[in-house]
Parts: sequence; C-alpha cells; structure tokens
Amino acid sequence: MTSPDIPVTAPHDPHPRRPSITFPPLACDCHAHICGPIARYPYYERRIYTPSDALLPDYEHMLNTLGVSRAVLVQGSIYGTDNTVLLEALKSGNGRFRGVAVVAPDISERELRALHEAGVRGVRVNIVDTRDNKGMLPMDTLLPLARRLKPFGWHVEFLLHADEFPHLDRELEDFPVAVSFGHLGYMRTDKPMTTPGFQALLRLMQSGKAWVKLTAPYRISPNTMPHADTHVFAHALIAANADRVVWGSDWPHVMLNWKIPMPNDGDIADLLGAWAPDAALREKILVTNPAALYGFA
Repeated sequence: MTSPDIPVTAPHDPHPRRPSITFPPLACDCHAHICGPIARYPYYERRIYTPSDALLPDYEHMLNTLGVSRAVLVQGSIYGTDNTVLLEALKSGNGRFRGVAVVAPDISERELRALHEAGVRGVRVNIVDTRDNKGMLPMDTLLPLARRLKPFGWHVEFLLHADEFPHLDRELEDFPVAVSFGHLGYMRTDKPMTTPGFQALLRLMQSGKAWVKLTAPYRISPNTMPHADTHVFAHALIAANADRVVWGSDWPHVMLNWKIPMPNDGDIADLLGAWAPDAALREKILVTNPAALYGFA
C-alpha cells in the first residue's frame, strides 16, 4: 500500500544502451537495489519514499546489456530490516550476487550466519534516507554490532554526507571492521574538495580503512549528464587509494525529483571511462577490488 504523504519515485529507464567502454570479464556492479513488486512485498511504514517497481529480470537485462557479470545488491531503506527481497534475489543469482543487508542491532549470531551463507557480506547504515540519526554516527549501537560482524569478515557501509563529518577519520580509525561509503562520499560538487569532511574521507582511504563507491553522480552534481564536475572528486578518491575504490550503477536510480531526467545506464557506465580512463585501472575497480571487499571467488 502507498500513502499520499509518501512520494513515489520515477521509474527507471527500461531500455539501457550498450556503453562505449568495454567491461572486463567478472566486472561487478557494486551498488543496486531490487524494489518490489509492491503488490507482493510490503514496504517499511516509516520510509520516506515509495519506489516504482524495479524487478530482478529488468536489472539482469541491464547488467547483460552493459556486459557486467557480478553484482552487489544493497538493502534499501524502503524495507527496513526485512531483507526478504534481497535474500530472494541473492538466491536467484546462483552465486552471481553478493548482498549488503540492514539488520537490527540485536540480531542473533544464528541470523548473521544465515545471512552470510546467503551471500551477505556487509551491513548498511543509512543516516540520509531516514527519519532518525541524521547528522550523527550512532556509535553506541554500531560498535557492539561491528564487533559481532568481524568474525564473518563483513564491513559496514555508510550512507552519509561526508561534509557533515569533519572528523570522520578520527571517529572511525579504531572501528572494528572496514567501512565503505556510497556516492563518492555523498558531498555536493559545488563544495570544495578542501571541505574537512571530504579530506577526512581521503585520509581514511589512505589508511586502508575505508572503501568508496563511485556511484550516483546525479545525487551530488547540480549539472546534467555527463556530470563533468564529478571528475575531480573521483580522481581524488582514486589517487587516495586505488585499491579501495569500487563502481556501482545505483540502479534503479530512485529519485524524488521528477524534473531530473532519468539516466540511461549506458551513460552511467560511460562516465566510469572519464573517472578512470585507464583500462587496467578500471579492471582493478570493477574486478579485483570488488572480489576483495565482497568475497567473490
């Protein structure tokens, strides 16, 4: 069911074009969401948006068009801690997919083990698309959870605006597990790279503690495709530590602003060519690094 108080997002472009860059064998899309069907899977009642259906067959069609053979499916805020849709997609992937789940702080070891066996390799902490915990890291719950994740080799993926955390590196330097950040740190490109939070993120990467996803340029850029203003930020992140960068499509590009054109995934893929012009570097970002972070064989 939908509520008139909860906006519905625009649907994804169902006709992806083939990109001009070539994706290497075993390339991985490290950030995507499966949504729906809404008639079968109820959404979290405290969500802040309702996505249009974005189903696994459509996503696999996009991957096949791009030439991507692996993927990481991330639990969206729309489902809260109900990972049913994620787990069903992981099962359908027959080893092609890994997952990043959202869990309750008191999740049992038995439940963690079941998630691990299903292909989950991380836990997502969203303090952007939520009504709670904005502008703060809930360390009182994060630290005990992270200690329990450590034996599984998992990481914690944060969705936050790096510019809101000028001491991010100090806050997370002793965190029990590795951390990752979406959307190039999720700082708008009209802010300078000297912004303390972005510099803290670079230091975390240089230490080897943090991973960053090159995803969703339309979320940080006030400009239209090809979002050339994102290049300098992507280059800085790669220069900080090329072994800690991965790429993702952010499919199905859930956006509340219907005035922004829905991107075609071929264009999203080609943007990686500007961020990482060298084919050997792209192979690291698309193959080697995801295999290390998500445990692909």
